Amino acid sequence: MPENVSKLRWRCRRGMKELDMLLTAYLDQDYLAAPSSEQDTFHLLLEQQDPEMYGWFLGRAESDNAELQALVNKIGQRLQTQ
Repeated sequence: MPENVSKLRWRCRRGMKELDMLLTAYLDQDYLAAPSSEQDTFHLLLEQQDPEMYGWFLGRAESDNAELQALVNKIGQRLQTQ
């Protein structure tokens, strides 16, 4: 059973405003409708270190985990469409 959304929202609060915005936007707009496998990947994403995650979103590096990278790409596409 996934954590409730308010707990996840708290976990989306990071040390970087940019990450806060990306993660919270995904939580608000996509998380509840996402398949459970993607929700699990989001939980895994929230366990990552901020500098590493930020590098993934900027395209400076890629995760070794294909599911994580796919989710990062999905969330990062919001930057390109805004």
